[in-house]
Amino acid sequence: LSGCDSGFGQATAQHLDIMGFRVFASVLDLQSPGAQELRQSCSPRLTLLQMDLTKTEDIQRVLQHIQAHTNSTGLWGLVNNAGFNDTIADAELSPLAKFRTCMEVNFFGSLELTKGLLPLLRSAGGRIVTVSSPAGDMPFPCLAAYGASKAALSLVMDTFRSELQPWGIKVSLILPGYYKTGTTCDPAFWNLQKQQLLASLPQDLLQAYGEDYVEEINQQFIQFMKVAVEDLSAVVNSITEGLLAANPAVRYYPGQGLGIMYFIHRYLPYFVRDLFLKGFFINPKLPRALRREHHNDVKK
Repeated sequence: LSGCDSGFGQATAQHLDIMGFRVFASVLDLQSPGAQELRQSCSPRLTLLQMDLTKTEDIQRVLQHIQAHTNSTGLWGLVNNAGFNDTIADAELSPLAKFRTCMEVNFFGSLELTKGLLPLLRSAGGRIVTVSSPAGDMPFPCLAAYGASKAALSLVMDTFRSELQPWGIKVSLILPGYYKTGTTCDPAFWNLQKQQLLASLPQDLLQAYGEDYVEEINQQFIQFMKVAVEDLSAVVNSITEGLLAANPAVRYYPGQGLGIMYFIHRYLPYFVRDLFLKGFFINPKLPRALRREHHNDVKK
């Protein structure tokens, strides 16, 4: 179970431990408050492992540990939960490095871990449950870097689902609504990210969009965070069902409002979908270079 420092990973690790399972829970930092809480609240069956999904040596060390402890039994389930995003901005304003980091953690890291554990999962005819995002299915404004990595993750897991059927392995995707997890709901974190983004932008881009444009996006996102759900149990239950149900669903959609969102996405014209996503999530103001007062200034 990856990404157990906080949020879904931490809550799922506790839930599976209470149910009596042997859990291997990976955390980014063994001394983090989340890791400490797992030590205190869980039984000795739970093993904490340090893993940064951008580091092959970390992934290999975790694979070796799990192989050594499950060789005779195989591994029943893998939960790919670790995810990363630190950028809320238009794709044009998001540095290429941010796209790469999202891909490294959310796609390549999860892919490497999954491939490494497949021999053990095959021998047990086990399960793969992966936490993706509706942002991987729809073009949420200002989430291109994160959404693109989750789209790649969803597609590769869907491919595994089809290819691993003969081995008896069942693969499920979890596409949660908006929940309070980790730093995702800390305004101070996002304000710092915004400052760093503004400092890194080339002058011509800053001129075209305007600093107030970036400020407005950040403010809207912080407002949106206030509606995030604190009770993670719907997601934990979906992950658990993906691991234990005789016939788990291919996709789970825990969270409010996802039904209407997917209906609009699938059946209504593009412009309706785009309007809905802007209304629901972030609706940026006009970039500076497109505003009437800017044109008037230029004419003067």
